[in-house]
Amino acid sequence: MLRYTVRRLLISAPILLVGSLLAFFMVAAAGNPAAEMRGRPGVTETQVKALESSMGLDQPIIVRYWNWLIDFLGGDWGQSIALGQAKVDVFDSTMRALWITARLVVGAEVLAIVLGVAVGVLAAVKQYSIFDHLATSSAFLMFSMPVFCVAVILKSYGIQFNNVLESLGMDRWLSTVSPATGGFQGDFGEQVFKYTGTYLLPTLTLALVSFAAYSRFQRASMLETLHSDYVRTARAKGISQRRVIFRHAFRNAMIPVATLFSLNSASLLSGAIVTEFVFGWRGMGHLLVQSVRSFDPYMLMGWLMVTATLVVLFNLAADVLYGILDPRIRLA
Repeated sequence: MLRYTVRRLLISAPILLVGSLLAFFMVAAAGNPAAEMRGRPGVTETQVKALESSMGLDQPIIVRYWNWLIDFLGGDWGQSIALGQAKVDVFDSTMRALWITARLVVGAEVLAIVLGVAVGVLAAVKQYSIFDHLATSSAFLMFSMPVFCVAVILKSYGIQFNNVLESLGMDRWLSTVSPATGGFQGDFGEQVFKYTGTYLLPTLTLALVSFAAYSRFQRASMLETLHSDYVRTARAKGISQRRVIFRHAFRNAMIPVATLFSLNSASLLSGAIVTEFVFGWRGMGHLLVQSVRSFDPYMLMGWLMVTATLVVLFNLAADVLYGILDPRIRLA
């Protein structure tokens, strides 16, 4: 298993290198961030040239990429060069945004995959039952609704729920803004109250959308496995239904779900843009929008590289999970 993991790691390194090259060339092709200064009152061409020189824009693109790559690997991700804004460190800003989004996504993914797998397995075992029809209808409903609709509906109900609490003389509980930078203050009970109130609505939004995908994939995969030859053989030998499901069928049925989990987690961590926008979170989604709006190439490259790294790492985790679920994969 260790050799299998190391081999996957060695394959991931050149993928990230090629990804960084393509990302840098695309960002460079988007335009010159110093060009915005041209035409401004009191700004001379000499000042524009000086800014371009300080940013390395007067060098060939391959030289700029090499310099950026060496600095990036050394931990220097550069500084934000958005015009009219204070210079901030790209690494610090990206890690801060990633931490905010990660706290949101981890809870949503854990909730979604636990409920999705459980509902999918039960729906497959009780195929065409009332529970199966209800689970299928709920999943299709979540599939058909855009994320922003789910977020706006939950936010609206959250505000109404807070109004009811306030009318009863209680504190408002559900928050629709990003968590405080300094953390939650007060004793343990107050911290739990504020933490759950802040995270519940956006976490539930992402969990509902992911839950629909997990439950459908798990149901389809479980049905296919339950009708396979080795499962029929196990039943013919008199093995109990419980052992057939969890010992023989469930493990193989989890392989497609592992793929979905790796792709879904990476995409959510890289920026749940719509959910963050609706609930006012300043995470990876907000960072991407700000970088594109102000055309901040260093900040944009930091975001792209974090995103690419997450995608590669989660796919690596899926490959390792394949080897655990089915030893034939790592022995191939």
